[in-house]
Formats: sequence, C-alpha cells, structure tokens
Amino acid sequence: MLLSLLQEHGSQAVEHAAGAAERAAEAGGAGQHGEHIPWIVEQVNHLIGEPVFSLQKQFMPQIYHLFGAKWPGEGLSFEQYLAAGEFPIPTQVVMFLIVVLITVVLFWFLRGKLSVESPTTRQQTFEVGVEAIRSLLLDLVGPHGLKYFPVVATFATLILFSNLLGLMPDMVAPTANLNVTLAFGLTSFLYYNYIGIRENGLWGHIKHFVGPVPAIAFLMLPVELISHSARILSLSLRLFGNIFGDEQASKVISELVPWVVPVFLMPLALLVAVIQTFIFIVLSMIYLGEVTHHSVSEHGGHGAAAEAH
Repeated sequence: MLLSLLQEHGSQAVEHAAGAAERAAEAGGAGQHGEHIPWIVEQVNHLIGEPVFSLQKQFMPQIYHLFGAKWPGEGLSFEQYLAAGEFPIPTQVVMFLIVVLITVVLFWFLRGKLSVESPTTRQQTFEVGVEAIRSLLLDLVGPHGLKYFPVVATFATLILFSNLLGLMPDMVAPTANLNVTLAFGLTSFLYYNYIGIRENGLWGHIKHFVGPVPAIAFLMLPVELISHSARILSLSLRLFGNIFGDEQASKVISELVPWVVPVFLMPLALLVAVIQTFIFIVLSMIYLGEVTHHSVSEHGGHGAAAEAH
C-alpha cells in the first residue's frame, strides 16, 4: 500500500517536475544568465575559479565535441567567461559543498561524548534520527537491511540539508538543480543494483528481471530493464521538481509581498523538504528490499524459530 501511494504521488510529481525542468531550461538555469548569484558563490569563483577554469579548458571542449556541441568557455578568457554569466564552479556545487561542511560540523557537535547511562539532549536528538531510519530499514528491507544503514542515512542527511539550505538567506538549495538530483538518483540506482549482484550473484540478479515464468522471460526482460532505468528519472525529477517549484513559488510571492507572507510559507517549505527526503529514502529502501528479498524470508524463518523456542 505504501509503495502504491508513493508511486501515485511520484507520477504526479514527475509531471510537475517535467514542467519545472522546462521552465528552468528557459530561464537558463539557477544562478546564471541574469539569475541571482549568492555572494558566497561569487567569492569562491573569484578565489579559486581561475585555476579551475584553466583545468576545464583542457578537457571540457573535447567532451562537448563528442556530442556535437561547443563548450561555452571555448576561446574565452576567465574574465570573459564570468562576463558571459558562467562560473567554473557552479552555484549547485558550492551549495552542496556547504551542505557537506554543515553536515560534518553538526554531526560532530551532536555526537559529543556518547553515554549510555546519562545521554545528553544532543545525543538523544541524534538518536531520534538514527532510530527512525533503522526502523524504516527493518520494516521495508528486513533485519539484514541494517547493514545498509550508513548509505541510506547519508542519502537522508545530504538530501534533507540540501533541501533546507534554500531556506537560508542568500542561499540556494542544491536539490533545486537537476544535475544534483540526477546524481542522487543515479547513485541510488547503482547502489541497489550493486547490492543485488553482491547478494545474489550476477545470474541471480539477472533472474530478478526475467520473472518466474521462463516462457515469457524474453518479454519481461526489456520491460523490467526499462522500468528499472526509469527509476533514475523518477527519483531525480520528483526531488528536483518539488524543490525547484517550491523555491520559484516562494521567490514570486516574496517579490509580490516581501515582508509578511513569506514567513508563513517557511513551515510549508520545511514540510516539503522533509517529505521529499522521506520519499527518496523510502523508495531507495524498497528497491533494496526487492533485490534482497530472499534474505527477508531467511531471517523471518530464523526469527519464527527463535520465538518458537
């Protein structure tokens, strides 16, 4: 039931995301070609942008030529590249690095000195998030799913903080850029397929795509391959569309009513950030459960036997 609800929500979000992606393309991308550039992005590019640009000039034109395109910085100097509205280190990269830095510092602060007898408020706050993810893994994957906790928790942390960064003054959510969400979606896709091959072997994982009836395996294989590949777009477009749409709506409303109304929109933006993080990690867990379902029955059997004893 949970999967059907998520898929129904996902189909609506993907449609919304497609329109958002089209609007983003027409606008030339966040932070470029007339869009607002956060102050910290400008400073980072002024500090280390020139050596990065020199490095990009060595290999980016060749990559673009492979697809019959011309790299925007080809034949330009660093100053001309900046004047054209381009940055060697784009906004989403700077914003994501800030998210990583915030995550490391915050977790170091929350962790503090761990104690079983007298846990601090910081430790208890940290444990609430840990237990929430562990409970979801137990429910959706099974007892063996706890070994995937580090990767799933990393997804949850980085996506949540990336979504929330857009609520800070003069900041942009990295997940409002399709490149970032596509990287998250592709990473999740590659990870659960890697786990499927590691747990079941290559042939066992391939059998997951052909179904239980050998007679129609030749029909099931292309359908399953297309279906699984579409998950990359589903994960990335859903996340991008909702965060980008939320930022654009907040921007328009802030321009129309700059003082009072945007404050009341912040709880809604916070809710969107949390829900989109939840949907992403839940779907990733469901995909992990699909490729490791054999372990669920084994552990379930051991658990039933233990209870019988």
